[in-house]
Amino acid sequence: MLKKALFLAGIALFCAQARPEAAHSSDIHTALNKLDTCICDTMKKTKLPGLAVGVVYQGRVVYLKGYGVRKLKPGAPVEPCKVESDAVDPDTVFEIASVSKPLASTIVASLVGVGEVSWDDRIQSLDPDFALSSNSVTEQVTIRDFFSHRSGLPTGAGDVLEDLGYSRPEILRKLRFVPLAGRFREFYNYSNFGLTEGAIAATLRTGKTWEEVAQERLYSKLGMDSTSSRFSDYDNNPNKAALHFRGEDGVYHNWFVREADSEAPAGGVSSNVRDLVKFLQMQLADGVFNGQQVVDKAALEETHKPEICAVPGPVQPGPCPDDRYYGLGWNVGKDKSTHAPMLSHSGAFDLGSATAIYLVPNEQLGIVVLTNGTPIGIPESVSMSFLDFYHYGAAQYDYLSIFQPIFEEGFREVQNSSPDYSKLKPPSNPSNPGNLSAYKGTYESKYYDKLEIDVENDHLIMRLPPRSAYYELTHWEGDTFTYYFASENTGVARRGVKFLNSGKEVLVENLALAGNNGIFTRVK
Repeated sequence: MLKKALFLAGIALFCAQARPEAAHSSDIHTALNKLDTCICDTMKKTKLPGLAVGVVYQGRVVYLKGYGVRKLKPGAPVEPCKVESDAVDPDTVFEIASVSKPLASTIVASLVGVGEVSWDDRIQSLDPDFALSSNSVTEQVTIRDFFSHRSGLPTGAGDVLEDLGYSRPEILRKLRFVPLAGRFREFYNYSNFGLTEGAIAATLRTGKTWEEVAQERLYSKLGMDSTSSRFSDYDNNPNKAALHFRGEDGVYHNWFVREADSEAPAGGVSSNVRDLVKFLQMQLADGVFNGQQVVDKAALEETHKPEICAVPGPVQPGPCPDDRYYGLGWNVGKDKSTHAPMLSHSGAFDLGSATAIYLVPNEQLGIVVLTNGTPIGIPESVSMSFLDFYHYGAAQYDYLSIFQPIFEEGFREVQNSSPDYSKLKPPSNPSNPGNLSAYKGTYESKYYDKLEIDVENDHLIMRLPPRSAYYELTHWEGDTFTYYFASENTGVARRGVKFLNSGKEVLVENLALAGNNGIFTRVK
């Protein structure tokens, strides 16, 4: 998710722009009647495998429906508005990615509301073993700072450690080795593991795990019976939507599995639209659900307030351009046509999931859209079109044609974050490598730990930490080799491995991210 914050900010910018002049209708019936056609047309155009949608209006659930299939059958066409044997329905669970964040802030709000913790509690008072690379920031940083992405941690800090298979405690401990990317509380840098630390620290006084607290304080109270912060619950659910990776040719493939337990508060929740409309109802009712105050009103309202201007660079005095704020786990802004406050969040797993929720509290209107394909702006396009149907009777833009290039550029940035050797012209006369046995050894990085290089059957073998994952290296030229690596945060490609300084160091190019140079030094 290294680049997602940037292109999601671009979407937030567009959503804030004024619409063309049109009659305001506020007609929910028109909006709902047009929603079905909009979804079918969008899925036919994009060949998206599956989608589920839920709409809440004036305290009631007014729309729940699934489209397409949970998992593509090889070679089978997608018929989004035809009932299939493997059809998505309102009970189909999806991995909701960063839509987990507003759920997490609501869970912490439930603790704040009963006085168990404060948004302004310092992390060191809750979790004394946690540290950032700056001692002064470590002493000051609070739950609020992490939930609003203003701690100074760079976008993507810890994400590649997750790709490699490090556990949550290991990743959070290693954040102390990540250089801060901006002045404390003056820069917005979207950080999954910063928010995760804020959430974990907030629950430590309970003596329970994050997953237990999430279940007890939110999911069980709302009757969100299919919602979980554990990947195993999603994986064991027979009615789950598989991930589908969208290739460069626009064809979707069920190739990957995405286990996000280490960042559960920030991106590891699985849920369905039947459950999530309950969450929307509670949000729009000031924390009340079925007549019960589930979350204190004031504590919940705090999550809806702007905390930092969500634009690159330092925060300048005065209003934030285009009302692009981030609150506590929410994008906070306004629709400039109606001047209505709007809360939203998108979720994106490049390996095959895209989600979005939008709330317009003044209209008592909310929509959630879940999909099982690489993000190209479909949930946002459907949501914004639906809001236009409600406000104007017709969509004011072809949203997909606007959003899709933004998402695709973000995906390309991830793919191009280090050279993809499968797209490079091989050297016509490559220089020979050194004696393969000379590369053998153990190499170490303070951030990534130990990497092993060995020789098997006249090929170099690389074993990456922490699980000694096995990769065969292919010679490219001289001391440069390549290997195939597929991950959420470094893309799907052949990446470079370069031996430096006469074999004293090795550079793994796709690991040179988020303030780390990707270099391992030989220790034996």
